[in-house]
Amino acid sequence: MRLRHVFLVIFCCLSIFSQAQTSPASSTTKPAYLQYPIIPAFPMTLPDGHVITKNDLKKNVKTLVFVFSVDCDHCKHLTEEMLQNIDKFKNTQVLMVTPFKVDQMKEYYEQYKIKDYPNIIMASEPTRQIMYFYDLHYFPGLFIYDKKHQLVKGLEGDVKVDTLLSYLNK
Repeated sequence: MRLRHVFLVIFCCLSIFSQAQTSPASSTTKPAYLQYPIIPAFPMTLPDGHVITKNDLKKNVKTLVFVFSVDCDHCKHLTEEMLQNIDKFKNTQVLMVTPFKVDQMKEYYEQYKIKDYPNIIMASEPTRQIMYFYDLHYFPGLFIYDKKHQLVKGLEGDVKVDTLLSYLNK
């Protein structure tokens, strides 16, 4: 009798587990950035305190949205690599957005002298909506948009400049 109960419990658990794994809702839900493949319109704060949205970005220019953490080594390395190759990004506007507060962003901005690079806009979006929009699991998050601000490619984690350029130069 006990053995039957054990098998019944195991069968029920396996049945519930398999249904949870194959739920139609969970397998068809895409991150927001794939459902809405345009640059998000969240308000973002510049180092000088001004608030911008995607409407303030240049039109008819490819855009790289670079979501970064102020304390991420991969983000710092990629920032340095991009700055060393900034001439290869001359036809791209780079929107560097962090979910950290403005003060923390300013330190990063000053450390890398971002004001010296006119095609880079750095902003803070501390509500973290951008993290949810991109369903970001790893920093940096890199999202490439064409001249019409339509998504071309999304990447996360350790990405090389050459990889970014391969999508930007298509």
